[in-house]
Order: sequence, then C-alpha cells, then structure tokens
Amino acid sequence: MAISVDTFFLELNGQGTLQAQIQQMIAEGILSGRFHVGEKLPSSRKLAAHLGVSRITVTLAYTELLANDYLTAKGRSGYYVSQNAPVPPKYTPLQRGTETVDWDKALARKFSGGDMLSKPADWRDYRYPFIYGQADRTLFDHANWRLCAVRALGHKDFASLTADYVDQDDPLLVEFIARHTLPRRGIAARPEEILITMGAQNALWLASRILLTHNLNAVIEDPCYYALRSLLEHWDCDVTPLPVDRDGLPPDALPDNTDVIFTTPSHQSPTTATMPVDRRHKLLERARELDAMVVEDDYEFEMAFLGAPSPALKSMDRDGRVIYVGSFSKSLFPGLRLGYMVGSEPFIREARALRSLVLRHPPGHIQRTAAYFLSLGHYDAQIRRMSETLAHRRETLDKAVEQHGLTVAGRGIMGGSSLWMSAPEHVDTTHLAHTLQEQSVHIEPGAPFFSGPDQPRNFYRLGYSSIRQDRIEPGVELIADAIRAC
Repeated sequence: MAISVDTFFLELNGQGTLQAQIQQMIAEGILSGRFHVGEKLPSSRKLAAHLGVSRITVTLAYTELLANDYLTAKGRSGYYVSQNAPVPPKYTPLQRGTETVDWDKALARKFSGGDMLSKPADWRDYRYPFIYGQADRTLFDHANWRLCAVRALGHKDFASLTADYVDQDDPLLVEFIARHTLPRRGIAARPEEILITMGAQNALWLASRILLTHNLNAVIEDPCYYALRSLLEHWDCDVTPLPVDRDGLPPDALPDNTDVIFTTPSHQSPTTATMPVDRRHKLLERARELDAMVVEDDYEFEMAFLGAPSPALKSMDRDGRVIYVGSFSKSLFPGLRLGYMVGSEPFIREARALRSLVLRHPPGHIQRTAAYFLSLGHYDAQIRRMSETLAHRRETLDKAVEQHGLTVAGRGIMGGSSLWMSAPEHVDTTHLAHTLQEQSVHIEPGAPFFSGPDQPRNFYRLGYSSIRQDRIEPGVELIADAIRAC
C-alpha cells in the first residue's frame, strides 16, 4: 500500500517553487518519522492530481529526492523511502526545567526597548502600503539577478563562493564601486580605501566603534535615522541631537566639543531635506575648525528623478575627515544587506580588522552576484526603471496630498521615495497608524525619529516605493478622512 495522498497538502502561502515545496513536504515526512523506510510514495499521477499541479512537477521533485538518497526507485513499481534516508531521532526530548537565572543581573547590557519602527510582515497584503524602504517586486529584475546568482555558483567562481576572505572583499565588486559608483558622486578612491559592509547599518556601527569613546561627543541630526541614535546611545560617548532646518544640519550650531558628526546631507533622514552646496562647504570648514570627523550617509542618491544630486561631502573633502557610507539595499532590495564605506586607508584598515572580528566578511557569493549584476548593466537598467516609475508615483502623490488638504513637512528636491508629513498637533500618528491598519492602510509614525522624551507625535512618513500608482489617491483620501476624524 502506498502512503495515502491525503497525507500531502501544499500550504496556501508556501515559500519557493511548487517542486521545492513538494520536496520539502516529503523530506519533512521522512525526517519526522511519519514516513518509514520501505514505504511506497503515491504515484506521480495521483499526487499531481491531488495537489493540483503538473505531473512533471511531482516527477522532478521525486527525482531530486532520489538523487539525495531520500527515495529509491524500483523499476516500474514506483518510488519508496530509501534505506539510506536520514533516520529520525529515537529519543524524547527532556522536559525543560524552570530557569533560575536572574536576567536583570545577568544581562550586562540591554539593547531591546529602543525606538524602532516595526514593519508588518504582511505589508504586501495591505491595499495601501505607504511603506518606506521595501522592494517592489514588479520593478525588480528578478530574472537577471537569478542568472547572475547562477553564474556566481559556477566552477569559475568556486573560490569566491567557498573561500574565507578573512578580512578582504570580492575584488570585482570593489573594482566596480571604485570605477563606476563612486565617480558618480565625485569620489575617487583606491581599493584600500573601500570596505564592503552588511548594509549601511553595519557601516555606521563600524564607524561609531572606531571613532568614538566614552569621553568624545557625537552630533546627530534631529530628527534622524532612529537606529543610528539607538546605536550611539549604547556606547559610552555623549550624544548631542541638533535640530535640522529646511537645508539640513546647520554647521553654525555645532557645539565646540564636537568630535564626530553624523549627517545625511543629500537626502536628510527622514525630512528629505537636501543640504545646499554652500552649506556643505561650511560644514566641512566647521569640522576642520573643530578637528571633527564626519560620517556621511549618502542613501537614496540613485533615486534622483527630479534633478541631479548635489556633490557628496566626500567629494569636497580635502582633509580625509569624511567617512562615506553607501548601500545597495535601498536601490536593489533591503534583504540584500550589502553596503560599503569609503575612507582614508588608516581608517579602513581598522574598520576591516574590526569587521573581521565580528563577522569576517559579507558572504562571497552575495558579493560576486552583486558584482555581476552591477557590471553587466542590470543595475543601471533597474535604476532607470525605478526612477521612471517613482517619478510617476511622486507626481500622483503630490496631487493627491494637495487635493485632500494634507500638509507636507518635507519633500526631496531630487526625488527619493517618501514624503515627510505633518498632521495637526493634536493628532498622535502612532494611534492614527493603528486606526488606518483596519482599513488596509500603512503609514509610518514619525515620533521614533526624534530625540528626547518630548517627541513630537504629529509627524508621519509616506513611502511610495511599493504602492501601486492607482491606489495612491484612494489611500491618501483614507488618511485625510482619518486625520479629520481625530
């Protein structure tokens, strides 16, 4: 008797291809002990009909399990659980005892509980997802990314796939960044001055660890990227939040005891303000007076569909005091976790050593896949496609915001992928966001971006990187109605 087909079912939102899901379903049945050695699997025809898939899909899944020795084939009789299949454990896990550790004492540091914006895991199911920093699957060049990933898995790239780089990076990716990405920002750098990171967040962590100690003072923008503020608050350094204006960080307001300045001049986070060129020069002059280092987070410079971005601070730096941070996570997809930092060789040497102590290096296969995707022109093509689409969405959003009487607190003059909004002062946008979720609308409350106990509660961010253009105006109408009802 074959195992009943009723034992098998596909999950509604299963991950991976149908073939992969079937393989996983059978492998889990064997590993859990539900399917025993020698038991016969349903015929490919019966299982395909039961699952509602093609027969070839089931046959390919069986063939792959056969190759991995989970199954064995017996002539025309069919497929059976192999004698060599992994044996499930024959023991009962011990009952857990009552923990006696006093974690309030045992935890020397606590990193939870800070200001963080949670992004719902099911945001793609929202009808009006004004979410920031997430990838739109309709704009991503999945076919060419897959081809680049397969190429990076080939024999020619075996070393990049399997080698331990220790503290080094993929030379192809570093070369592309040096020859193509950085020149677009007016930056010239040698490979020794470039380090690949696990996204911009990892770069900011490395910079803060190297440049700051307990008796030094860091200046951050207010409001700012909340994860940066939380990161610095866990060090022993002093942190001074400096309110930004319509042109970003004001150099004249920098305290005399400033040691490190963290700034987002091209696209201030989250207000989207762009720092004018003359203020950039003043910021560098003030940093020179203070003998302070500058960490420049140049995120979203690629999304400049309304006008060319201003030169990066690093391109104006003649002293070597600017540490430049870039990322592919916004322009490709956030799950990539791939960024880079550029600085003088002595700094990058220390950053490389620190990174190797923590995570060695970002995965070689990911670096080589990205290098192929970039060097073969797929990245530039995707940026053009994204910019064109975002330009249309931005135009629609601007019109909808004006039509429904909402207030824009900041909009990027170059483009970007979000608007910084303000509601009337009596509106708490955290509560507003919860209310809107019931109508399948997602917005991001602005309070976590601000420092101090008296965070303004009436700001919010509208991202438009992942919402269909035809749903922008109806979504804005729902937001406007909810604000008026507060």
